[in-house]
Amino acid sequence: MPRYELALILKAMQRPEAAAALRRTVETLLERGAVVRDLENLGERRLPYKVSKHNQRHTHGGYYLIDFHASPSVVKGVLNHLERDVDVIRPTIPIRGLLHKRAVRKKTNLPAGLC
Repeated sequence: MPRYELALILKAMQRPEAAAALRRTVETLLERGAVVRDLENLGERRLPYKVSKHNQRHTHGGYYLIDFHASPSVVKGVLNHLERDVDVIRPTIPIRGLLHKRAVRKKTNLPAGLC
């Protein structure tokens, strides 16, 4: 199973509500067969621009990273589920290993097959 990292922006909420939204997100991953490795809170910040989501305008949000392993077929369903969650402003899942390989290749100027 590939390793993924879910970059999640939640709307600005009090701690209990944010914990409940994160719990729902992690449970969704686990129900679909993912293995969650780490959850990191990056804190609440001002968004780079105003975001309209679920008929609300957001200027601040809580930033979180969830590191997990899952089959590729799970990722699309998880993103679809998170797009419908009213507490989630923006979910993004890049492939963690792929981004690392691109960064190494860029630094070392190696051809794609040698990374």
